[in-house]
Amino acid sequence: MKVTVKIMLKKGVLDPQGKAITHALGGIGFEGVNDVRQGKILELDLIEGTSEDTIKAMCDKILANPVIEDYEIMIGA
Repeated sequence: MKVTVKIMLKKGVLDPQGKAITHALGGIGFEGVNDVRQGKILELDLIEGTSEDTIKAMCDKILANPVIEDYEIMIGA
């Protein structure tokens, strides 16, 4: 069972890596980039039938920091 988890910093949380990317793109001539938010994508290969509640628990306990990050779970993606 394939599961993809997309993790992004919550809106309002400073993203220094995103700011650095935005600055670097402008520095090499890519104008018009107003903002970049950087995140991460995790691909999990789980046993068939793993419940969404179990996947959410994985995210809340170790895969993401729910205080500063939001996540999206895509099953079968």
